[in-house]
Amino acid sequence: MPFLLHLLAVAVFAQGCSEFMLAGLLPAIAADLGVTVAQAGLLTSAFAAGMVVGAPVMAALGRRWSPRATLAGFLALFIAAHAVGALTDEFAVLLATRAIAAMANAGFLAVTLSTLALLVPEGARARALAVILGGTTLALVAGAPAGAVLGDALGWRSALWAVAIVSVPALLAVLVAVPNRPGDEAAPDLRTELRVLTRPSLRTVLLLAVLVNGATFGAFTYLAPLVTDEAGLGSGAIPIALALFGIGAFIGVGAAGRLADRHWRSLLTAGAPLLLLGWVLLLLTAAAPVALFVFAFIQGGLSFAVGSTLIGRVMAAAQDAKTMGGSFATAALNVGAMLGPVLGGLGLEAAGPRGPVLVSAALVLAAVLIAAARRPPVRDCDPRPQAQRRPAAAAVQTATVRSVRSTADHTATAVNAHSTSRPAQPGSGKYPTDGA
Repeated sequence: MPFLLHLLAVAVFAQGCSEFMLAGLLPAIAADLGVTVAQAGLLTSAFAAGMVVGAPVMAALGRRWSPRATLAGFLALFIAAHAVGALTDEFAVLLATRAIAAMANAGFLAVTLSTLALLVPEGARARALAVILGGTTLALVAGAPAGAVLGDALGWRSALWAVAIVSVPALLAVLVAVPNRPGDEAAPDLRTELRVLTRPSLRTVLLLAVLVNGATFGAFTYLAPLVTDEAGLGSGAIPIALALFGIGAFIGVGAAGRLADRHWRSLLTAGAPLLLLGWVLLLLTAAAPVALFVFAFIQGGLSFAVGSTLIGRVMAAAQDAKTMGGSFATAALNVGAMLGPVLGGLGLEAAGPRGPVLVSAALVLAAVLIAAARRPPVRDCDPRPQAQRRPAAAAVQTATVRSVRSTADHTATAVNAHSTSRPAQPGSGKYPTDGA
């Protein structure tokens, strides 16, 4: 993999830290800026909304720029938003910077996913996607806890500064190494790119990605009450469960990256039912601490293996949308990440600590049933619409017919030549004496 991919993953890691670490900083932010913790929680909502809106909007705004200019612009905006947020004493300003940073984050990830086609060959794109998404899983494992520790030691502002500083090397790498689109290559028409959303295969995979990622983040968000209230463990066990989930996620993304380029169908066919089974088993055994920790690790791996493979299939199905395809994948990730915690929270209120796991199982079950009902679109590895495939099929048929006709013509010619060259037989009418 190009070294540039790893530097882009560093930027994704920093952006993931910015998203995940905020939950641990809310009490300190509320006390410092004179707001309630509930009001400070709007910072999380603003970031989530910015991520959902930002993917298509920012990708559309930057589609006529080169990948280098677009990525550098989004990353510079992300860094600036964190610097302003770290300096402000006004909650409204901090809230605005969170929304802006999220939109820049979503735009950066969308364009990064679209740029993979310029950096790696087609047969290695799943591995490249695993490198990029590995930054997100590392943020789950280490970034969020490290941000919380840094915020406790040096104040919440230091965590924002750390995110900005970590992003600077990635910005420099983008300016130096990301390719520019050739100057004579115009950006495709936006309506043409958006038209790929009418393809049944793409819509199906987008829906599956939303459901699986919704299940992932719905359960992950509410692991803490499962640990303390259901398994009866102390609060010190919460980071262990979260870390196990994150480690599993990192391994799952890596494994999917090695397999998904050639075996994505087998991975989804086996992985989705196993993911459903894992949520059901966690639901039944959550009161046992050992089982809880084991399934936190397993479900982290399966969730991100299946989820990242689906994101890869979104990219494959939307490959004709050269500048917007990445935004479709990013939107699917973030809609799931926003929808899952909302549904998980409803499950928590209705059924207690096991409720979010029940919701996750239901979401994956829905994904499995939809995939089974719409198997032809999901299994179809040709992302082109049917209308674009018929000319190719007709061309093959025409070529076959021509080949048959040509063979027949050559055979007839050879037969005629052979019969002409044979000596005439008596009685054939070709001797002068015949009929005399």
